[in-house]
Amino acid sequence: MKIGVLVHLGENVDETFKKVADLGLDNCQLACWDGAKMTDANVEAIAQATKKYGIEISAFWCGWSGPAMWNFYEGPLTLGIVPEAHREIRCRELKQGSDFAKKLGIRHVITHLGFLPEIPLSEEYPKIVEAVRDIALHMKENGQYFLFETGQETPVTLKRLITDAKTDNLGINLDPANLILYGKANPIDALDVFGEYVMGVHAKDGKYPTNAKQLGEETPIGEGRVNFPQFIQKLREVGYDGALTIEREISGEKQKADILASIDYIKSILGGLSS
Repeated sequence: MKIGVLVHLGENVDETFKKVADLGLDNCQLACWDGAKMTDANVEAIAQATKKYGIEISAFWCGWSGPAMWNFYEGPLTLGIVPEAHREIRCRELKQGSDFAKKLGIRHVITHLGFLPEIPLSEEYPKIVEAVRDIALHMKENGQYFLFETGQETPVTLKRLITDAKTDNLGINLDPANLILYGKANPIDALDVFGEYVMGVHAKDGKYPTNAKQLGEETPIGEGRVNFPQFIQKLREVGYDGALTIEREISGEKQKADILASIDYIKSILGGLSS
């Protein structure tokens, strides 16, 4: 396994990838929530910057427009393609992201789908399956895999969706902290459910919710409830050998310090596993 970091496509493309190189890393996931930035000019700028700094983009994290409330109340009404009011435009935006990623030679496209229905015989569930299938087939034409980031759904629900959509290019970007922050699963146990579908991993940590109204708290890696030594060992056991992409959802010097500490921490775990 290798260590990477999540970065966001900003106004200064060169600076975005210089930051990755300055961390001593050679790979990243590239995130973008603004379709206006998915231009041919940025394709060229990204190609130049990745070559200049020797950076591989392991996946494109594609956001979508409209409201996004990361909580238990407004979240089910605003996140991903689950809310019917936003589904059509967000499906188009995810296809746009797929086309942008294709120009960059990126084969994995990730997003949050939202709070997937837990009841497979509900009226909404088959509509969401069909929407996922439609996006996945578009990405298949682009030679890509469509990856779902964990968080708002249980592992069983996510695996059910993948199998019901019946395409062969669906996978999972496993964010262990998200499973904890939303109170959905222990990420190590989750690998027993859907381990064969994991094609990307976020290295992020956090704590479980305590009041049932707010998400749990994100923490620096090693200070939350993700048991990273066991988690990384379990990833190896299920055959995962891709990037461990550090995501720290704060900003400023504290973010950089936490990322650097995370790199050292993960290196120590990987070194122990290989010895």
